[in-house]
Amino acid sequence: MSGRGDSEISGTGEEQHADSAQDVEDPDDPEYVARRARWTASGSGALLALAGLAAAVLRVTGSAPALVPAAYAFGAGSCAFAAFLGSRGRTRRALWVLVAGVMVMALGDQFD
Repeated sequence: MSGRGDSEISGTGEEQHADSAQDVEDPDDPEYVARRARWTASGSGALLALAGLAAAVLRVTGSAPALVPAAYAFGAGSCAFAAFLGSRGRTRRALWVLVAGVMVMALGDQFD
């Protein structure tokens, strides 16, 4: 009788160990790589959009020409759009939109 109880307990422990081993994500798994790319594109776009909006607000309150805060706001908008694209899985397009948004913000900074 005690042998039956021991096998049930050990079988349950082995199953739990197998389940926890499957929960660990493999870095070579294509789904994991795609998920990481989506998070990276979304996070980078959101961060750059917030930075662009903060710079636009700071430039509006200063004595900069009107083109400067407009460039920052437009660049921030394109970075926010890139974050949206990244969240939908369009990571290559999101990268190029991010680059374009940052370039617009840098160009606007040259007019200051």
